[in-house]
This record gives sequence, C-alpha cells and structure tokens, in this order.
Amino acid sequence: MSLIGKFASVGSATMASRVLGFVREALIAAAIGVGPVTDAFYAAFRFPNLFRRLFAEGAFNTAFIPLFAKEMEGGGIEAARRFGENVLAVLVTVLLLLSAVAMLAMPFLVSTIIAPGFADTPEKFDLTVIMTRIMFPYLFCMSLVAMFSGILNAMRHYFLAALVPTLLNVILIGVLLVALFWQFDPRQTGIWLAWGVFASGLAQLFFLIQGARHAGYSMRVRRPRLTPGVKRLLVLMAPALLTGGIMQINLLVGQIIASTQDNAIGLLNFADRINQLPLGVIGIAVGVVLLPELSRALKAGDHADAQHLQNRSMEFALGLTLPAAVGLMVMPAPIVALLYERGQFTALDTAMTAAALAAFASGLPAYVLTKVFQPAFFAREDMKTPMWFSLITVAVNIAASLLFFPVYGHVAIAAATALSAWVNVLLLAITLWRRGDFRPSSLTLRRIAFMLLASAVMGAVVWALLAALPGFVGHDLLIVRILTVVGIVLLAAIAYFGVALATGGIDRAELARVRRRRGR
Repeated sequence: MSLIGKFASVGSATMASRVLGFVREALIAAAIGVGPVTDAFYAAFRFPNLFRRLFAEGAFNTAFIPLFAKEMEGGGIEAARRFGENVLAVLVTVLLLLSAVAMLAMPFLVSTIIAPGFADTPEKFDLTVIMTRIMFPYLFCMSLVAMFSGILNAMRHYFLAALVPTLLNVILIGVLLVALFWQFDPRQTGIWLAWGVFASGLAQLFFLIQGARHAGYSMRVRRPRLTPGVKRLLVLMAPALLTGGIMQINLLVGQIIASTQDNAIGLLNFADRINQLPLGVIGIAVGVVLLPELSRALKAGDHADAQHLQNRSMEFALGLTLPAAVGLMVMPAPIVALLYERGQFTALDTAMTAAALAAFASGLPAYVLTKVFQPAFFAREDMKTPMWFSLITVAVNIAASLLFFPVYGHVAIAAATALSAWVNVLLLAITLWRRGDFRPSSLTLRRIAFMLLASAVMGAVVWALLAALPGFVGHDLLIVRILTVVGIVLLAAIAYFGVALATGGIDRAELARVRRRRGR
C-alpha cells in the first residue's frame, strides 16, 4: 500500500470517530448546554486526557515506535516481543503508582492545576473532583491502548488502532441518549458521562489486545526490570513528555486561564471539537503512519526515501488542511449553529463558540505540519531539540494568552494556541533545513503554491454564497439550514478540488490509485 493509501486507511477510521464525536458533542450541548456541569466535565476529562496524550500517545509512542521498529528490523518478531514484554511490565508499574497518587491528591490537583478558578465555586469544584476521580483510571487503560496501538502500527496494521477510539463516542452517545430519554438532570448526566469514559477505556484495551493476538503478537507477564532497552526508552521519553503533547499543554494552559471566566471552558471545548475533525483525521493519519515508515527508512540508510516520505506527507497534510482552515475561518457561525444550537445551547453561545473556532482554525495547518516535522527528529532519536522548541512554544502561548485575555476573553486563548503552533512549526522546519534533513522538492513547493491559490478561490466562493443566502443560513427550519450549509460545503469542495486538480496542486494519478484501491 502506498503512503497516501495508508494515510487514507487511518484517516477513514479516524473520520468515523470524529463524526461520532460531533454527535456526542451535539447531544452534550442539548442535554447539558453551556454551564457549570459542562465546565466541570470538560475540565475533569481534560486532565486524564492530557496525561494520556502526553505520556501515552505523546512521549511513550514517540520513543517506543522507533525502538520497536528497529527491534523488528534487527532481531525479528521474537526480539520485538521481548522488548515489548519488558516495557509492558515497567509501564503497568508506573501507571499504578501514578494513578494511586493522583486519586489521593485530586482536590489539590483540581485547585492548583486542573481548574484553579473553580475554587471560588464550591459546587463546581466538588463536582470536578468527583468526575476526575471517576475518569482518571481511563489513563491506565489508554496508556496500554497506546502501547498495543504502537505495536500494531509498527507491524503495519494501522486500521484497528485508528478505529477503536470510536468506542469512546459510541458509549458516551449511548449514555446521553439514555439521559435525554429519562430526562436526567445535568449533574446526573455529567456523572454518568464520567463512568462512560472509564468504560470506554476498558473496551478499547480489550479489542486491541485481541487485535495484537490476531496479528501474531502476544506477550507474557514479566517482572519489571530496567533492561538496556527499557532504559533507552526512558531516556528518549523524558524530553518527549513535553514535545509530544505540546498542543495539549497549550490547551491546559488555556483551560487554567479560562477557568476565571464563566462558561469559557465549555465554549473552547465546543469550538475545539469542530477544529479537531480535520486536525484529528489528517494529523493522526500522518503521525501514525509517518513515524514507523521514517524509522524503517533511516534504519535501512535510505535517506532519499526519508526525504520522499516527508515531501509526500507535507503535500497530503496541506492539501486537506488549507481548505479546511479557510472554510472554518470564513463560515464558523453557520457550522456551529447547525451542530450545536438546540436545547440548552443558545444563539449567544453560537456566536461566542464561532469566534473561538475561527481563531483555532487559523493554526490548523501548523498543528498538522508539526506531525510532519516532529517524526523527522524522533526517528533519528533526537528528542531534545523538539523539547526546547516546545518550551519556547509554551512560553509564547502563556504570554499571548495573559496579554490578550483581559480584552478578548476566551477567543484570546484560541488565538494564542494557534500563534504558538506556528512558532513551533517554523522552528522545526528551519532546524531540519539547516541540518540537511528536510529539502522540499520543487514539485512539492509548486503544488503547495497551487493549493494556496485553490484555497483562496474556495474562500471567495464561500464568502459570496454566505452573502447571497443569509435567509437560508439562519432559517428557522433545521432541514433548510442543513441543506444550505451542506450545499455551501459541497460547492466549496468543488471549487477547491477543481482549481487544485486543474493547476496540478493535487496529484491526479495518486488520487486515482487511492480511489481504485478504496473501491476494491
């Protein structure tokens, strides 16, 4: 399967999860709305989710996948199995200790890290502590999920690992439908959602263990030992703890600042959920596939293939994120209103969420390009350089958030997150260029220029349609709004892909190959 085909496989599975995520968020908006329970749930969920993305998907997989892939290349499946068993033993021990300490210290963590602004509202503070305690074991499950996902990805079994996150949304959608049917109050609904998060972690872990066994990889339980391989993993993980989860750190910083404004956390999360659709589908596809492929190419000494992988990945990433970013910046309000504005979610909530969405979307290409450039460092086992850049990025985010929050409120936090993402990606790209590890081909640069042109044309088309159809976009009938927004999106897609294909911004031959493969 070609690189783009692998991206498409992972992206399609991730798309299913993100679409279900929209359904979940729409149901949360209808069942709970924007208020103290929403703030408490998202603040509580952010904490184990932050650790999951920092430790599991970020630092752990960033260090684990290149080492596991090298064990596979050098010693075969048995060497990789021994390495995996030793890592699993240490990982379980660390996670048990971390979970025990966090559960005991949860009130302190909520008051100092998770949401210090909640301390002035005892009811919201207590609810956040309860929810965080219920959901924190999700970290244990998801860290093991990340390990088994990394194993499957290193063995080039990408689809299942990308598909199992849908279980979180399926379970939470089930909880919300029951809550709406039985008319649970918002607090009761929030508690059941927390239990649903924990249950989804168990379900994802079960299916991935079975998937690894089916792929011919099973592990024995070992006594935890610091073998040379495990020590090397820990050395690589230390700087990757910061680097791999930079966006999550920035979002946590934003949450801490936003906790001082009523409803700001809920508004930012609703906006981020929409922003996460293209970011998740494209960014995860690139990140999941590119790191093991680069690791293999560099292990084999094929630097030309490594350059080719980066160029194609950048084309794929920008080919989809540029039009997505323009679309979300030009028409955020109709999208937010269509997805969320019902039940407890008001027109004012739509306007405030749309402003944050436009700010988040301005950084969308940068978020995804980070997934292209960081693996070039990780595959070479250079974790420190991206770590220093991440520190700079966090400093930029904090400074910009604090500077503009008093004036622009929650929108300043979204804009600061986008600004810091662009700083990060520029530092990564310039460093790779200076080292000779990144040389965009003339073909890649030409295609990117045509993608920018196509995105500008698409943006003009969307703006003109919105100006011509104000009565339809804001119509009282939901079906009219759905047809109008979907119609605008389809016309925008036709405009973008028409210009991109006509100018050569998108490779027609590669697109045809992927379509043939998907049709089999």
